Amino acid sequence: MSSFNNLDLSASMQANLAQLGFSVPTDIQARALPHCLAGRDVIAMAQTGSGKTAAFGIGLIESLKPKLFAVQGLVLCPTRELADQVAKALRELARAQENIKVLTLCGGVPIGPQIGSLAHGAHIVVGTPGRVADHLRKGTLDLKRLSTLVLDEADRMLDMGFQEAMEEILGYTPAQRQTLMFSATWPGSIRKLSAGFQDNPVDVRAQVESGNTDIQELFYEISPQERTRAIVSLLSEHQPASCLIFCSMKQHCDELVAELAGQGFSALALHGDLDQRERDSVLVRFANQSCQVLVATDVAARGLDIKALPLVINAEPARDPEVHTHRVGRTGRAGEAGLAVTLCSPAQGHKINRLEAERGSQARWGDTKALLSVPSKPITPAMKTLCIGAGRKEKLRPGDVLGALTGAAGLDGKVVGKIDLFDFQCFVAIEATQARRALKRLEDGKIKGRKLRVRMI
Repeated sequence: MSSFNNLDLSASMQANLAQLGFSVPTDIQARALPHCLAGRDVIAMAQTGSGKTAAFGIGLIESLKPKLFAVQGLVLCPTRELADQVAKALRELARAQENIKVLTLCGGVPIGPQIGSLAHGAHIVVGTPGRVADHLRKGTLDLKRLSTLVLDEADRMLDMGFQEAMEEILGYTPAQRQTLMFSATWPGSIRKLSAGFQDNPVDVRAQVESGNTDIQELFYEISPQERTRAIVSLLSEHQPASCLIFCSMKQHCDELVAELAGQGFSALALHGDLDQRERDSVLVRFANQSCQVLVATDVAARGLDIKALPLVINAEPARDPEVHTHRVGRTGRAGEAGLAVTLCSPAQGHKINRLEAERGSQARWGDTKALLSVPSKPITPAMKTLCIGAGRKEKLRPGDVLGALTGAAGLDGKVVGKIDLFDFQCFVAIEATQARRALKRLEDGKIKGRKLRVRMI
């Protein structure tokens, strides 16, 4: 399928796809979309970033009955960040229809406002298994009219221990439904889940693209005691504006962040113990370059939309080759050069041997002695972030914030970076040299005629 025009799509969807810049379908879209549109159950293997949201989203939107104000589509995701991304993409696709409401139901935030939103109805719900199951038990979510169920990154949901919640949710859905299952890997647990809840599914597998030649990979053998020193050396030598470091455990993330901060580096941790507001704050600061280093677990980093990432460091080898591929694939995107470095102790050498066997090629090892001799040289992030204590629920818009900062002899608009708006708070990136001035301007002034609480984070 060389064009979306070859599909039996409504004229409004065709026009919307053209406006969104969708021209040539990705491999997974070309293989899965015809079956999704035909109402078939599908089990698809596709990597993150392959265009799978549109692969199930276009068919989901096309099947909706806008005048039926009931939940007709349910998309389950492993993390809140992925759920937010999917919901955003579905809202863009839903412009092809009038008055389509997409609602997110994720943990980490109070359940009360979600209950209120559900009372007003929705056509599509995107959520994490735990919170969706909570609403079903409370009777605040009704799936009797559900026609399409999507399990996105189903393998990761099973890895995170969501199998019981997923099976409970499936028990609330009608027997006559379309079930679409997307997974990056193909373990036996996925096949078993499919056999139990899908009806003669079409097996779709996107072609795996060859390795990104823009990614340079290096491996260093280090002792556990040298690990932090090696990471400091890598950051000092390459001076990346942004770097993602993978650790296997939450405790390791927190310990490494503390050690890096003690040596003058700007670092934040991302793992499952953070609540939603903390996660939002961490991700915003990393994305707007107020923070140089993000130290994350694999589960927390899955599904994150992080662009322009020149360096990825594995503080220790991944548990298997597929996870390693996901990790290093974070860098070198959109044609940009990237470096992926893996630190490995002698006791972990078997993991590298397994990776070499899987790839059929030898790992390239760097000079550990030379690396450890690089002097520490922290860099100061180019931006700082201001947090405003109001958001979408107070009808705040990015233009309101920009106007308050730049109007009437205010800041030059060029020093204002990304403005991220959430339900109850807003984050504004400001060039570091102008951050204090921006903070004082917002503290002394008003936004939309109101005094709002502002702090630097």
